[in-house]
Amino acid sequence: MTDHEILVPHRFSRDARETLAVRLDALEASVTVTETRAESLSAIETATILVGTSLPDEWLDRADRLEWVQAYTAGYDHYDLDALEDAGIVLTNATGVHGQPMAEWALGAMLGFERNLFDARERQRDGVWLREGGGELAGKTVGIVGLGAIGGRTAELASALGCRVIGTKRDPSTAPDAVDEVYPADELGAVLARAEYLVLACPLTEETRGLIDRDALRTMRSDAILLNMARGEVVDEDALVDSLQQGRVDGAALDVFATEPLPADSPLWDLPNVLVTPHVAGSTPHYYDRIAEIVVENFAAFASGNRDEMINRIV
Repeated sequence: MTDHEILVPHRFSRDARETLAVRLDALEASVTVTETRAESLSAIETATILVGTSLPDEWLDRADRLEWVQAYTAGYDHYDLDALEDAGIVLTNATGVHGQPMAEWALGAMLGFERNLFDARERQRDGVWLREGGGELAGKTVGIVGLGAIGGRTAELASALGCRVIGTKRDPSTAPDAVDEVYPADELGAVLARAEYLVLACPLTEETRGLIDRDALRTMRSDAILLNMARGEVVDEDALVDSLQQGRVDGAALDVFATEPLPADSPLWDLPNVLVTPHVAGSTPHYYDRIAEIVVENFAAFASGNRDEMINRIV
């Protein structure tokens, strides 16, 4: 009998649970799939591995055998890292899963603004025939804050279209080849001042919370478009609204917000120079297959006790 039990809890959709169960069944571990909160609370007591959307305190208190949590998101700000470390529980995240879909979202938003596709859609609804030409993305400077898996793939797609790509990375020496210029995080101003499209692809940390504040927005070009697919809290939303309304920033494409769902009274809904999408930039039909691939890749190292060799390890 296997020593390891993988819990796929009720918080996932039925399709996601089935996909994960099928992919993980090949491992030398038993896979428990639950459909209700009560079943999950019971199963967490014997699980050694959790493929999870989160780990509430109520679950952690019962998780006497838990050794590894596989987060289903790249962001991990909703996990208590100190509590996990104290309990000796490994946390791995989903870095790499979102790279392609989020890069495509960013590219689509940039093309939509550059070619005036969003304005054309509005005129179509009103039955207005107005021939307004667009620009070319080729030759534009794309600045990317956070050149990890997501920002790196965005850089590759933008570069393939002929953009000049600049960006920030905590370790500039590991920047992707597609990036023309890379700066350390503390030289963000150099990117803000030059980027015609500024893409936020950084994790939410104490250093990045409120990173794009009023001063940062004043540093940006007045013709710049801000794209946020990181976390809502990376941007000071009130300052952004003011900048958009006053023409200090030309436009924004936003997939994440400080409060989600975006409140009905938010001015962002009605600003003509803003694209709002409901936190779907990372969506892909291949999402849970890719989560399973991370678990499968890490399982051998985990089961043999070589946990330092696990990819995407946070704790």
